[in-house]
Amino acid sequence: MSKAAELANLIGNINAGGGGVNRNVIINGAMNVAQRGTSSTGLGASGGYFVCDRWRSSKGGDASAGRFTMAQDSSAPEGFANSMKLDCTTADTSIAAGEFLLRGQRSEGQNMQTFAKGTSSAKPFAVSFYVKGNASATYVCELADQDNGRQISKTFNVTTDWTRVELNFPADTTGALDDDNAKSFELFFILHAGSNYTSGTINSSSWASSTDANRVGSGTTSFFDSTDRTCFLTGVQLEVGQNATEFEHEPFERTLTKCQRYCQVVGGEAAYNQLAFGFNFSSSRSDVKYIAPTPFRTIPSLSTSGQWDVTDGNTSSDISSFALATAQSSSYLVEFQANTSGQTANRFVRVESENSTDVTATFDSEL
Repeated sequence: MSKAAELANLIGNINAGGGGVNRNVIINGAMNVAQRGTSSTGLGASGGYFVCDRWRSSKGGDASAGRFTMAQDSSAPEGFANSMKLDCTTADTSIAAGEFLLRGQRSEGQNMQTFAKGTSSAKPFAVSFYVKGNASATYVCELADQDNGRQISKTFNVTTDWTRVELNFPADTTGALDDDNAKSFELFFILHAGSNYTSGTINSSSWASSTDANRVGSGTTSFFDSTDRTCFLTGVQLEVGQNATEFEHEPFERTLTKCQRYCQVVGGEAAYNQLAFGFNFSSSRSDVKYIAPTPFRTIPSLSTSGQWDVTDGNTSSDISSFALATAQSSSYLVEFQANTSGQTANRFVRVESENSTDVTATFDSEL
Protein backbone atom coordinates (compact mmCIF):
# COMPACT_ATOMS: atom_id res chain seq x y z
CA MET A 1 0.00 0.00 0.00
CA SER A 2 1.34 3.45 -0.89
CA LYS A 3 1.87 6.10 1.76
CA ALA A 4 -0.86 8.20 0.16
CA ALA A 5 -3.34 5.34 0.37
CA GLU A 6 -2.30 4.61 3.96
CA LEU A 7 -2.82 8.26 4.90
CA ALA A 8 -6.21 8.30 3.19
CA ASN A 9 -7.28 5.21 5.15
CA LEU A 10 -6.11 6.72 8.42
CA ILE A 11 -7.96 9.99 7.74
CA GLY A 12 -11.06 8.00 6.82
CA ASN A 13 -10.87 6.09 10.08
CA ILE A 14 -10.39 9.29 12.08
CA ASN A 15 -13.54 10.64 10.45
CA ALA A 16 -15.28 7.41 11.47
CA GLY A 17 -14.21 7.85 15.09
CA GLY A 18 -10.97 5.83 15.07
CA GLY A 19 -7.35 6.37 14.12
CA GLY A 20 -4.54 7.77 16.23
CA VAL A 21 -2.38 5.90 18.72
CA ASN A 22 -3.64 2.92 20.75
CA ARG A 23 -6.03 2.11 17.92
CA ASN A 24 -5.32 -1.63 17.94
CA VAL A 25 -7.44 -3.38 20.57
CA ILE A 26 -5.67 -6.70 19.92
CA ILE A 27 -2.90 -7.41 22.43
CA ASN A 28 0.30 -9.09 21.23
CA GLY A 29 -0.81 -9.04 17.61
CA ALA A 30 2.84 -9.26 16.51
CA MET A 31 3.30 -12.47 18.54
CA ASN A 32 6.29 -11.01 20.39
CA VAL A 33 5.40 -12.17 23.92
CA ALA A 34 5.36 -15.86 24.83
CA GLN A 35 5.58 -16.13 28.62
CA ARG A 36 4.27 -19.71 28.76
CA GLY A 37 6.94 -20.97 26.36
CA THR A 38 7.88 -20.80 22.70
CA SER A 39 6.46 -24.17 21.64
CA SER A 40 3.84 -26.73 22.66
CA THR A 41 3.05 -30.16 21.20
CA GLY A 42 0.12 -32.57 21.14
CA LEU A 43 -2.53 -29.83 21.12
CA GLY A 44 -6.12 -30.31 19.99
CA ALA A 45 -7.69 -32.45 22.71
CA SER A 46 -8.56 -29.43 24.86
CA GLY A 47 -8.65 -25.66 24.63
CA GLY A 48 -6.56 -23.13 26.48
CA TYR A 49 -3.73 -20.64 26.29
CA PHE A 50 -0.50 -21.94 24.77
CA VAL A 51 2.66 -20.21 23.56
CA CYS A 52 1.94 -16.63 22.36
CA ASP A 53 0.24 -14.58 25.09
CA ARG A 54 -3.45 -13.66 24.83
CA TRP A 55 -4.11 -16.12 21.99
CA ARG A 56 -6.50 -18.90 22.95
CA SER A 57 -7.23 -22.19 21.20
CA SER A 58 -10.77 -23.55 21.42
CA LYS A 59 -12.18 -26.92 20.35
CA GLY A 60 -15.70 -28.08 19.64
CA GLY A 61 -18.01 -30.25 21.69
CA ASP A 62 -17.28 -33.25 19.48
CA ALA A 63 -13.78 -34.60 20.03
CA SER A 64 -11.46 -34.33 17.03
CA ALA A 65 -8.66 -36.78 16.26
CA GLY A 66 -6.69 -33.86 14.81
CA ARG A 67 -3.57 -32.76 16.69
CA PHE A 68 -1.10 -29.97 16.11
CA THR A 69 1.96 -28.25 17.45
CA MET A 70 2.17 -24.54 18.08
CA ALA A 71 5.27 -22.37 18.15
CA GLN A 72 6.46 -18.80 18.21
CA ASP A 73 8.26 -18.82 14.87
CA SER A 74 10.88 -16.51 13.33
CA SER A 75 9.26 -16.67 9.89
CA ALA A 76 7.55 -13.30 9.44
CA PRO A 77 6.84 -10.62 6.84
CA GLU A 78 9.03 -7.52 6.60
CA GLY A 79 8.75 -5.35 9.69
CA PHE A 80 7.97 -8.27 12.00
CA ALA A 81 10.23 -10.67 13.90
CA ASN A 82 7.75 -13.33 15.00
CA SER A 83 4.69 -15.25 13.97
CA MET A 84 2.49 -17.92 15.48
CA LYS A 85 2.89 -21.23 13.65
CA LEU A 86 0.42 -24.11 13.73
CA ASP A 87 1.56 -27.42 12.29
CA CYS A 88 -0.83 -30.37 11.88
CA THR A 89 0.72 -33.57 13.25
CA THR A 90 -2.34 -35.86 13.21
CA ALA A 91 -4.91 -35.49 10.44
CA ASP A 92 -8.69 -35.78 10.90
CA THR A 93 -10.58 -36.34 7.65
CA SER A 94 -13.65 -37.87 9.31
CA ILE A 95 -15.12 -34.70 10.77
CA ALA A 96 -17.92 -34.98 13.34
CA ALA A 97 -20.74 -32.42 13.19
CA GLY A 98 -19.76 -30.54 16.35
CA GLU A 99 -16.03 -30.26 15.74
CA PHE A 100 -14.22 -26.96 15.39
CA LEU A 101 -10.79 -25.46 15.91
CA LEU A 102 -10.62 -21.77 16.74
CA ARG A 103 -7.66 -19.54 17.43
CA GLY A 104 -8.66 -16.18 18.80
CA GLN A 105 -8.52 -13.43 21.37
CA ARG A 106 -11.03 -12.41 24.02
CA SER A 107 -11.48 -8.75 24.97
CA GLU A 108 -12.90 -7.01 28.01
CA GLY A 109 -16.03 -4.98 27.41
CA GLN A 110 -14.44 -1.85 28.84
CA ASN A 111 -11.74 -2.04 26.15
CA MET A 112 -14.33 -2.19 23.34
CA GLN A 113 -16.34 0.93 24.16
CA THR A 114 -14.65 2.95 21.41
CA PHE A 115 -16.72 0.99 18.85
CA ALA A 116 -19.95 2.37 20.45
CA LYS A 117 -21.60 -0.93 19.60
CA GLY A 118 -25.33 -1.07 20.22
CA THR A 119 -25.81 2.69 19.86
CA SER A 120 -26.93 4.95 17.02
CA SER A 121 -23.29 6.11 16.75
CA ALA A 122 -21.87 2.59 16.31
CA LYS A 123 -18.53 2.40 14.46
CA PRO A 124 -17.34 -0.10 11.83
CA PHE A 125 -14.66 -2.70 12.52
CA ALA A 126 -11.49 -3.07 10.45
CA VAL A 127 -9.46 -6.28 10.80
CA SER A 128 -6.05 -6.88 9.24
CA PHE A 129 -3.37 -9.54 9.60
CA TYR A 130 -0.58 -11.36 7.78
CA VAL A 131 -0.95 -15.05 7.02
CA LYS A 132 0.71 -17.85 5.03
CA GLY A 133 0.64 -21.65 4.85
CA ASN A 134 2.15 -24.62 3.10
CA ALA A 135 -0.60 -24.57 0.43
CA SER A 136 -3.65 -22.61 -0.62
CA ALA A 137 -6.46 -22.61 1.93
CA THR A 138 -9.64 -20.76 2.84
CA TYR A 139 -10.45 -20.03 6.48
CA VAL A 140 -12.87 -17.77 8.36
CA CYS A 141 -12.41 -14.69 10.54
CA GLU A 142 -15.31 -14.15 12.94
CA LEU A 143 -16.21 -11.26 15.24
CA ALA A 144 -18.44 -12.29 18.14
CA ASP A 145 -20.39 -10.16 20.62
CA GLN A 146 -20.59 -12.51 23.60
CA ASP A 147 -22.77 -10.18 25.68
CA ASN A 148 -25.63 -10.24 23.18
CA GLY A 149 -25.07 -13.45 21.20
CA ARG A 150 -24.34 -11.69 17.91
CA GLN A 151 -21.70 -12.36 15.25
CA ILE A 152 -20.45 -11.78 11.73
CA SER A 153 -17.92 -13.78 9.68
CA LYS A 154 -15.85 -13.39 6.53
CA THR A 155 -13.66 -15.84 4.64
CA PHE A 156 -10.03 -15.17 3.72
CA ASN A 157 -7.51 -16.94 1.54
CA VAL A 158 -4.07 -18.28 2.44
CA THR A 159 -1.19 -18.84 0.02
CA THR A 160 2.39 -20.05 0.38
CA ASP A 161 3.63 -16.44 0.59
CA TRP A 162 3.03 -13.91 3.32
CA THR A 163 -0.17 -12.01 2.43
CA ARG A 164 -1.79 -9.13 4.25
CA VAL A 165 -5.51 -9.70 4.64
CA GLU A 166 -7.81 -6.73 5.20
CA LEU A 167 -11.43 -7.31 6.20
CA ASN A 168 -14.07 -4.66 6.79
CA PHE A 169 -17.03 -5.35 9.09
CA PRO A 170 -20.02 -3.00 9.40
CA ALA A 171 -21.11 -1.20 12.54
CA ASP A 172 -23.74 -2.84 14.73
CA THR A 173 -26.38 -0.61 16.31
CA THR A 174 -27.91 -3.54 18.22
CA GLY A 175 -26.54 -4.85 21.51
CA ALA A 176 -24.30 -2.68 23.65
CA LEU A 177 -21.19 -4.27 25.16
CA ASP A 178 -20.90 -4.34 28.95
CA ASP A 179 -18.52 -1.75 30.38
CA ASP A 180 -16.61 -4.09 32.68
CA ASN A 181 -13.57 -6.38 32.90
CA ALA A 182 -15.41 -9.54 31.81
CA LYS A 183 -15.35 -11.25 28.41
CA SER A 184 -17.54 -9.29 26.00
CA PHE A 185 -15.99 -9.64 22.57
CA GLU A 186 -13.95 -12.18 20.61
CA LEU A 187 -12.04 -12.26 17.36
CA PHE A 188 -11.75 -15.82 16.00
CA PHE A 189 -9.84 -17.50 13.22
CA ILE A 190 -11.82 -20.64 12.41
CA LEU A 191 -9.50 -23.27 10.94
CA HIS A 192 -11.63 -26.43 11.12
CA ALA A 193 -15.38 -26.99 11.48
CA GLY A 194 -17.98 -29.75 11.22
CA SER A 195 -21.39 -29.64 9.57
CA ASN A 196 -23.02 -27.90 12.55
CA TYR A 197 -21.09 -24.81 11.45
CA THR A 198 -20.81 -25.29 7.67
CA SER A 199 -24.31 -26.38 6.67
CA GLY A 200 -25.75 -22.88 6.32
CA THR A 201 -24.79 -19.69 4.49
CA ILE A 202 -22.00 -17.70 6.06
CA ASN A 203 -23.28 -14.54 7.75
CA SER A 204 -20.92 -12.00 6.17
CA SER A 205 -22.90 -8.88 5.28
CA SER A 206 -24.35 -7.67 8.58
CA TRP A 207 -24.39 -8.52 12.28
CA ALA A 208 -27.03 -11.04 13.36
CA SER A 209 -27.96 -13.32 16.21
CA SER A 210 -25.45 -16.15 16.28
CA THR A 211 -26.57 -19.25 14.38
CA ASP A 212 -23.99 -22.03 14.36
CA ALA A 213 -24.74 -23.17 10.79
CA ASN A 214 -24.01 -19.68 9.45
CA ARG A 215 -20.73 -19.06 11.25
CA VAL A 216 -18.52 -20.79 8.66
CA GLY A 217 -20.62 -21.86 5.68
CA SER A 218 -19.41 -24.17 2.94
CA GLY A 219 -16.23 -24.21 0.88
CA THR A 220 -13.64 -23.69 3.63
CA THR A 221 -10.50 -25.68 4.33
CA SER A 222 -9.94 -28.01 7.27
CA PHE A 223 -6.59 -27.41 8.93
CA PHE A 224 -6.62 -31.11 9.87
CA ASP A 225 -6.92 -32.36 6.28
CA SER A 226 -3.24 -33.35 6.07
CA THR A 227 -0.15 -33.62 8.25
CA ASP A 228 1.53 -31.31 5.72
CA ARG A 229 -0.81 -28.47 6.72
CA THR A 230 0.72 -25.39 8.36
CA CYS A 231 -0.62 -21.93 9.13
CA PHE A 232 1.40 -18.86 10.14
CA LEU A 233 -0.19 -15.72 11.57
CA THR A 234 1.09 -12.31 12.73
CA GLY A 235 0.36 -8.58 12.62
CA VAL A 236 -3.24 -8.95 13.81
CA GLN A 237 -5.05 -5.65 14.24
CA LEU A 238 -8.64 -4.76 15.13
CA GLU A 239 -9.50 -1.06 14.98
CA VAL A 240 -12.34 1.40 14.56
CA GLY A 241 -12.77 2.41 10.96
CA GLN A 242 -13.85 1.59 7.45
CA ASN A 243 -10.34 0.61 6.32
CA ALA A 244 -7.37 -1.21 7.77
CA THR A 245 -4.33 0.92 8.54
CA GLU A 246 -0.67 0.01 8.95
CA PHE A 247 -0.03 -2.29 11.90
CA GLU A 248 0.55 -0.33 15.10
CA HIS A 249 3.90 -1.47 16.44
CA GLU A 250 4.61 -0.67 20.08
CA PRO A 251 7.62 -1.15 22.39
CA PHE A 252 8.06 -4.71 23.65
CA GLU A 253 7.75 -3.66 27.30
CA ARG A 254 4.35 -2.08 26.61
CA THR A 255 3.04 -5.27 25.02
CA LEU A 256 4.47 -7.32 27.89
CA THR A 257 2.73 -5.10 30.44
CA LYS A 258 -0.60 -5.53 28.64
CA CYS A 259 -0.12 -9.31 28.61
CA GLN A 260 0.78 -9.38 32.31
CA ARG A 261 -2.69 -8.12 33.16
CA TYR A 262 -3.83 -11.63 32.20
CA CYS A 263 -0.81 -13.84 32.87
CA GLN A 264 2.46 -13.56 34.77
CA VAL A 265 5.07 -16.30 34.71
CA VAL A 266 7.86 -16.25 37.30
CA GLY A 267 10.95 -18.43 36.93
CA GLY A 268 12.17 -20.45 34.00
CA GLU A 269 15.02 -18.05 33.31
CA ALA A 270 17.72 -18.90 35.85
CA ALA A 271 18.31 -20.84 39.06
CA TYR A 272 17.07 -19.54 42.42
CA ASN A 273 14.40 -17.18 41.08
CA GLN A 274 12.62 -15.24 43.84
CA LEU A 275 8.83 -15.60 43.86
CA ALA A 276 7.41 -14.24 47.10
CA PHE A 277 8.18 -13.11 50.67
CA GLY A 278 6.41 -13.67 53.98
CA PHE A 279 6.69 -15.50 57.27
CA ASN A 280 6.30 -18.97 58.73
CA PHE A 281 2.88 -19.34 60.32
CA SER A 282 4.03 -22.71 61.65
CA SER A 283 6.68 -25.33 60.99
CA SER A 284 4.59 -26.66 58.08
CA ARG A 285 2.96 -23.53 56.65
CA SER A 286 4.39 -20.31 55.26
CA ASP A 287 2.14 -17.35 54.43
CA VAL A 288 3.73 -15.40 51.59
CA LYS A 289 2.80 -12.59 49.20
CA TYR A 290 3.54 -12.09 45.52
CA ILE A 291 3.67 -8.41 44.51
CA ALA A 292 2.54 -8.17 40.90
CA PRO A 293 4.55 -5.80 38.67
CA THR A 294 1.30 -5.18 36.76
CA PRO A 295 -2.15 -5.39 38.41
CA PHE A 296 -4.13 -8.44 37.29
CA ARG A 297 -7.54 -8.24 35.63
CA THR A 298 -8.93 -10.18 38.62
CA ILE A 299 -7.42 -12.20 41.45
CA PRO A 300 -5.50 -14.88 39.55
CA SER A 301 -5.19 -18.61 39.93
CA LEU A 302 -1.78 -20.14 40.58
CA SER A 303 -0.13 -23.19 39.05
CA THR A 304 3.48 -24.31 39.44
CA SER A 305 5.97 -26.65 37.84
CA GLY A 306 9.25 -27.94 39.24
CA GLN A 307 10.39 -27.58 42.83
CA TRP A 308 9.93 -24.37 44.82
CA ASP A 309 11.48 -23.97 48.28
CA VAL A 310 10.86 -21.95 51.42
CA THR A 311 14.03 -20.60 53.02
CA ASP A 312 14.74 -18.37 55.98
CA GLY A 313 18.39 -17.98 55.04
CA ASN A 314 19.49 -20.92 57.19
CA THR A 315 16.89 -23.61 56.58
CA SER A 316 15.52 -24.48 53.16
CA SER A 317 12.53 -26.82 52.76
CA ASP A 318 10.73 -28.23 49.74
CA ILE A 319 7.21 -26.90 49.19
CA SER A 320 4.76 -29.77 48.79
CA SER A 321 1.78 -27.67 47.64
CA PHE A 322 0.43 -24.12 47.31
CA ALA A 323 -2.96 -22.82 48.42
CA LEU A 324 -4.17 -19.44 47.17
CA ALA A 325 -5.62 -17.23 49.92
CA THR A 326 -8.29 -15.55 47.81
CA ALA A 327 -9.87 -13.56 50.64
CA GLN A 328 -6.52 -11.96 51.46
CA SER A 329 -5.52 -11.30 47.85
CA SER A 330 -6.10 -8.44 45.45
CA SER A 331 -5.34 -7.71 41.82
CA TYR A 332 -1.81 -6.57 42.69
CA LEU A 333 -0.96 -8.44 45.92
CA VAL A 334 -1.52 -12.20 45.82
CA GLU A 335 -1.26 -14.13 49.09
CA PHE A 336 -0.86 -17.89 49.22
CA GLN A 337 0.14 -20.60 51.67
CA ALA A 338 3.20 -22.68 50.94
CA ASN A 339 2.84 -26.06 52.64
CA THR A 340 6.14 -27.53 53.76
CA SER A 341 7.86 -29.06 56.79
CA GLY A 342 10.87 -28.51 59.01
CA GLN A 343 10.54 -24.75 59.29
CA THR A 344 10.57 -22.59 62.43
CA ALA A 345 7.46 -20.53 63.17
CA ASN A 346 7.49 -16.74 63.00
CA ARG A 347 10.58 -16.42 60.85
CA PHE A 348 10.77 -14.19 57.80
CA VAL A 349 11.08 -16.33 54.67
CA ARG A 350 11.27 -16.16 50.92
CA VAL A 351 10.05 -18.57 48.26
CA GLU A 352 12.61 -19.35 45.58
CA SER A 353 13.14 -21.94 42.88
CA GLU A 354 15.65 -24.71 43.21
CA ASN A 355 18.79 -24.80 41.08
CA SER A 356 16.97 -25.36 37.79
CA THR A 357 15.60 -23.33 34.88
CA ASP A 358 12.54 -25.62 34.68
CA VAL A 359 10.85 -24.22 37.79
CA THR A 360 7.96 -21.82 37.10
CA ALA A 361 4.93 -20.27 38.77
CA THR A 362 2.09 -19.09 36.54
CA PHE A 363 -0.52 -16.59 37.73
CA ASP A 364 -3.54 -16.75 35.42
CA SER A 365 -6.21 -14.08 35.15
CA GLU A 366 -7.32 -14.79 31.57
CA LEU A 367 -10.80 -14.16 30.26
